[in-house]
Amino acid sequence: MTAQTIVTPSGERLVMLPEAEYEALLAAAEDAADGAAVEAFRRKLAAGEEELLPAAMIDRVLAGESLVRVWRDHRGLTAKALAEKAGIARAYLSQIEAGKREGTVDTLRKLATALGVAIDDLVP
Repeated sequence: MTAQTIVTPSGERLVMLPEAEYEALLAAAEDAADGAAVEAFRRKLAAGEEELLPAAMIDRVLAGESLVRVWRDHRGLTAKALAEKAGIARAYLSQIEAGKREGTVDTLRKLATALGVAIDDLVP
């Protein structure tokens, strides 16, 4: 590395280096951050705090399907079972899944708990 150190009149030490070396340092830092994020995900996955989702599920979400319905199907629950588990009316769940009603924060929290996901996973 061809760095040069200079001292400002106030005594602050500054390091100057060629732009290509600066860019290489930035890329290395980004690679290290990416690697740390992947390792953190792997630890959470091993601990059961994260899960891998099938591509078909992601395709349904990207196609605009109700996140509640997609998660319900992924968990293997019927609408009746999810409504009971969440303590809401089956008709209300049907309206949320059909996009006719948004659902209150409290209702989405109940659904998220019943599905074992974060509430953010149910909000587009």
